[in-house]
Amino acid sequence: MSGDGNGSNSVILATGSYDHTIRFWQAHSGLCTRTVQHQDSQVNAMKITPDRMLLAAAGYQHVRMYDIKSMNPNPIVCYDGLGKNVTAVGFQEDGKWMFTGGEDHMARIWDMRVRSGQCNRMFQVNAPVTSVCLHPNQGELIVADQSGCINIWDLKSDKTEQLIPEPGVAINCVDIDPDASYLAAVNTQGTCFVWSVSQCKTMDGIMQVNPRAKLKAHSRYALKCKFSPDSVLLATTSADQSVKIWQTSNFQLLSCLKLETTDPADPPHGWMWDCDFSADSQFIITASSDCVARLWNIEKAEVKREYSGHTKAVVSLAFNDSI
Repeated sequence: MSGDGNGSNSVILATGSYDHTIRFWQAHSGLCTRTVQHQDSQVNAMKITPDRMLLAAAGYQHVRMYDIKSMNPNPIVCYDGLGKNVTAVGFQEDGKWMFTGGEDHMARIWDMRVRSGQCNRMFQVNAPVTSVCLHPNQGELIVADQSGCINIWDLKSDKTEQLIPEPGVAINCVDIDPDASYLAAVNTQGTCFVWSVSQCKTMDGIMQVNPRAKLKAHSRYALKCKFSPDSVLLATTSADQSVKIWQTSNFQLLSCLKLETTDPADPPHGWMWDCDFSADSQFIITASSDCVARLWNIEKAEVKREYSGHTKAVVSLAFNDSI
């Protein structure tokens, strides 16, 4: 990880919990530097803006934007009026627009250049949206839902294609790697699907994908999938209390990150809800049900730092250590 915890190059780490708080951390020391009350709902998903100035927190019927650099406890921009839980949030690479997805069956695009909180475009699917990611070309949104459908929405042509790897089995997360070589998805049965992404597009201008791997990644719910910044690794998190790291060269298992409980009296560490890689792809941070976020050394498969302070499950995190 780069940065020293201070100044413009600082490492940004935030965690969101069912305790209705967002905590900001000094990543190297494990000290909590700021706690923000998010009282009207839990935090479902978080993302740092590309300019590293704001943190977007997606909750029930809203997205709140918090100033990262100040100690202001209140959101400085609010996007309200959404239906049900907002489950996904992210940004176009230059910060021109934000995208969201939610249980109201909608993916939305919001213009970040005006602070009116107006939605510019909407895309409706047939089930609650669980995950949304943006193609590195900034031209396609991949929208996953609880019916097991993955929708590829081309923003230029407004055309869509669908992938349905297992009908009726909810997709919990989708991600595309920074090189735009692979698309991954995990479902409620613990399966991870991987497709190769072609640089050639269909007549409608939509990206083409071909099945690459089907991994029985976990014995229980798979919750998140995330590619590393160098596109070399794929992480999957699960209700089976583990995070698994896969090599994208062959999609073989590289390591399993799991806390060993030696004392039968110790409580289980719980679901691994979320994860994010360091910029150098050598570390990963996890959020889990035991109220703790952890920094892991991937090569050694060991915990390097713990972030303790939440009183309920940590279900989302946002991390940025790039300069």
